[in-house]
Amino acid sequence: MRLGIDLGGTKIEIIALDDSGTERLRRRVPTPKGSYDETLQAIAALVRDAEAELRQRGAASLGTLGIGTPGAISRATGRLKNSNSVVLNGQPILQDLEALLQRPVKISNDANCFALSEATDGAAAGAAVVFGVILGTGVGAGIVINGHILTGPNGIAGEWGHNPLPWPQAHELPGPQCYCGKRGCIETFLSGPGMMQLHQRETGDSLSAEEIVARAKQGDAACERSLQTWENRLARSLAHVINILDPDVIVLGGGMSNIERLYTRVPELWGHWVFSDRVDTKLVQHCFGDSSGVRGAAWL
Repeated sequence: MRLGIDLGGTKIEIIALDDSGTERLRRRVPTPKGSYDETLQAIAALVRDAEAELRQRGAASLGTLGIGTPGAISRATGRLKNSNSVVLNGQPILQDLEALLQRPVKISNDANCFALSEATDGAAAGAAVVFGVILGTGVGAGIVINGHILTGPNGIAGEWGHNPLPWPQAHELPGPQCYCGKRGCIETFLSGPGMMQLHQRETGDSLSAEEIVARAKQGDAACERSLQTWENRLARSLAHVINILDPDVIVLGGGMSNIERLYTRVPELWGHWVFSDRVDTKLVQHCFGDSSGVRGAAWL
C-alpha cells in the first residue's frame, strides 16, 4: 500500500492506494488550529488508524508514506518555509514525523503532489513534461518530468505565482500588493480573489468569482468583460511558462479550473506571446479534482 496525506489548512486527509492506483481507504479529520504539536499528533493518529484498518482487511505489508504540504522544505535549514499555514513555518516537520512514526516519510509541496498525480495516472498520464497549475485562493504550480517531480536547488520549482504578470499593460502596473511583499505577482491577478478585485475595480460590484463566471454565461456584459480580461492574463502567464519550460501538457486544478471555456479560449489567445510558429502544448482540466493532492502524496 501507498499511503498519502494532504495536509491542508482546514483538513488533513489520508488515502491508501494499491499498486494499480486503486483507492483502498480514505479518511479525513479537521486540521488543529494554531498548534504544530497537535497537527503532528493528528497526522500520526490518521496513519496508525489507517494501518490498523488495512491490516484488519488483510493487507500483508504496509508500504510508503508521502505527505503533501503547503510550502516547501528549506535546503538550508531542513525546516518548512513559504507555507500559508503559518504555524508550520520554521518547523522541522519531516524529522519530527519520521521520529513520531518511526518510518521514512517523503514530503513535497501540495502543488507538486497535484502535478505528480495528474502526470502519473490522471489528465496528463504518459506526458514527458507536465506543468500542473493550482488556480484557487492562491496560485501555484508543480513540474513533473518523466514521472519525477522537479524541485530545484532552492525547492521552489514551479512557483510561477510569485513572478510578475508578463507583458503588463499600463493600467496593470505596479499591480496589487501580494502577501509575499512584492507587487504585481501573478497570484494577485489570477487567484479567485484576484478576479473578484478586478471586477470590483471595473464595476464597483462585489461579486465572487463563481458569480462573475455564472453571470457572464447568462450574458452579463460587465461580467463577460471581466472574465475576458482574466483569461487574457492567464494566457499571458501560461505563454511565459511555455517559452521557458515548453511542457507537453498544462493541467489546471483548483476552483478556477472549473471554468469550462478556459480550455478553448486560452489556447486561442496564448499563441500571440509564445515564441513559436505553432503551439502544441495541451491545456487540460484535472482528472481527480480535490483528490489529486492526496493521490500525488501517495505516489511520492
